[in-house]
Amino acid sequence: MRLNQNILLLGKKVVLVPYTPEHVPRYHEWMKSEELRRLTASEPLTLEQEYVMQCSWQEDADKCTFIVLDAEKWQAQLGTSEESCMVGDVNLFLTDLGDPTLGEIEVMIAEPSCRGQGLGTEAVLVMMSYGGDAQTDDE
Repeated sequence: MRLNQNILLLGKKVVLVPYTPEHVPRYHEWMKSEELRRLTASEPLTLEQEYVMQCSWQEDADKCTFIVLDAEKWQAQLGTSEESCMVGDVNLFLTDLGDPTLGEIEVMIAEPSCRGQGLGTEAVLVMMSYGGDAQTDDE
């Protein structure tokens, strides 16, 4: 979704950044996991197909995708690449384009070592706040 292309959302534990081509190689590695594909109802894709998917998500009018970064790693030193701080993604789906107050959120913490630390919970809360604020701004 182009709406979030220049947005950075900062929480205490997570930073949410738009899903860009820079993130695709790491995302693609995650999605090689049979467990993650099963849990997300995803099909295996080639790296080239993953780039096409990222581009389509960026253009979707009904889907807003952010990559979830570990805030501690991201803030630890200047120049740290976003890719090295990636832990998952969070998506906001608008289920009725005629009513922007209706939607659903899904989160994936893909890095096993980052699960169980509240990163997913905070990512969902930050996304809910962003979705509510964006809806309010449209009124």
